[in-house]
Amino acid sequence: MNALAGRAGATWSRPPDAAVNGASTRPQLATDLPAADLLAALAAGQLRAAEPDPAAPDGWRIRSDVKAAILACFANRATASWAVGPFVFHDRANLPPINPGPDRRVVPGGTAIRSGAFLSPAVVVMPPSYVNVGAWIGEATMVDSHVLVGSCAQVGARVHLAAGVTLGGVLEPAGARPVIVEDDAFVGAGSRLLEGVLIGARAVIGAGVILTGTSRIFDLVEEREIVGSADRPVVVPPDSVVVPGTRPAATRWARERGLAIATALIVKRRDGGTDARVALEAALR
Repeated sequence: MNALAGRAGATWSRPPDAAVNGASTRPQLATDLPAADLLAALAAGQLRAAEPDPAAPDGWRIRSDVKAAILACFANRATASWAVGPFVFHDRANLPPINPGPDRRVVPGGTAIRSGAFLSPAVVVMPPSYVNVGAWIGEATMVDSHVLVGSCAQVGARVHLAAGVTLGGVLEPAGARPVIVEDDAFVGAGSRLLEGVLIGARAVIGAGVILTGTSRIFDLVEEREIVGSADRPVVVPPDSVVVPGTRPAATRWARERGLAIATALIVKRRDGGTDARVALEAALR
């Protein structure tokens, strides 16, 4: 069962209304909402671009109507200005930075949480970092310095996104899976997760690992290759420990020159020693 199942929060959809002239009206979709209501529902965690669903492929159901509604917000070309201390900013009128609410620590120093992003209680965001529209971050997660949480990225509870991590934004096409990092995962400094990559619960991604939707991961534990595609981006299994590696380039010319291609390796399953290395002191939360 997916690690985040049961904690997805409410969705904006509702049961069909009573029949009218013998026909039931359909559930309300995110695309039916005014932009202000959509962004408010996203920022409150009531609406998500993707939701845990054990019956869905890889345990996640994509809300294409939510992503389409976010895209529609950008059709409004009007801009607004606001000041933070001595600095003046300009952006679309309905997408300014927001205060994520009480019980979250957003440390001063250049961080922005954009309208339509949701932070759960006890999240910590170190400066400078950026959390974009549609992103969802679970309880007690640490977002370290210089981290980008891209559009619609879904991050579970008690995750550590170490310094310099990039979670790529996936807004279009509307049906594409966003980047997902499940509960209790650790993503090492400078890693980049792009194009709908899914990191399973308690997985550890070593510093500098780069994964795209079509990456090929070599699992040294199970002696297999895990390959993603444009339609079904790569999935890192739960409890996997992933580090950067290389494999020989295939052509004779490349072999003669000792050339290699960067890849990702699963070298072990997470254990007590791994837990000790990636643990954060509770005081830092």
